[in-house]
Amino acid sequence: MSAAVECRAAAVGYDRQPVVTGIDLTLAPGQWLAVVGTNGSGKSTLLKTIAGLIPPINGVVGVLGCSPGDRHASVSYLSQSHEQGFLLPIRARDVVRMGRWPTRGLVRRLRADDEVLVGDAREALGIADLADAPLGTLSGGQCQRVHLAQAACRRADLLLLDEPTSGLDAASRERYLGLMDSERARGAAIVSATHDVREAQRADLVLLVAERVVACGPPAEVLTAPALAQAFGVVIS
Repeated sequence: MSAAVECRAAAVGYDRQPVVTGIDLTLAPGQWLAVVGTNGSGKSTLLKTIAGLIPPINGVVGVLGCSPGDRHASVSYLSQSHEQGFLLPIRARDVVRMGRWPTRGLVRRLRADDEVLVGDAREALGIADLADAPLGTLSGGQCQRVHLAQAACRRADLLLLDEPTSGLDAASRERYLGLMDSERARGAAIVSATHDVREAQRADLVLLVAERVVACGPPAEVLTAPALAQAFGVVIS
């Protein structure tokens, strides 16, 4: 079985200017990689490269046995910024249902099994009661859960989540972590960008970055006080 993500001597950045260099890792199906660092450390740049939105500068980046972007329908990418639906009267349920578009297309009606996946994702994130609410009326945390549900109901082989816990309260964070466990259990691989060390401790692998690779490996080996001090510039307890 092909690796979900494989990087060999990879460098990522913009306009041929590297942001992070020396990335070497292999993420298997069913594993979770947390990319940890401060704002501007290169986390989002790496996710965009894996998603095929920007090319790698050097080295090799493989995604599901292909080049980034070649298997778009098998990858679900959640960026940091989302359209909040203030101009269009779009409902929360409609946003979640968009997660099925790569499978059914824009003009084909969703099938009963699609609607089951949409409903399951809403339940998992605790937004079933928000189904008919216009997106523009929701709080930031509620909107984040709606977009996480959209990413989940895609049923992709690889989930790329950029700061997925942004705006979430404690209860919503637990729902998110439970969803990550469920996604891994069905064989999906996950790459999440975060500055939250507690979230990263739940992952299988951690890539600690600070415009370079500080450390990469299991959480217990990477999330040490000396390594975190290098990445964040302060001692994190």
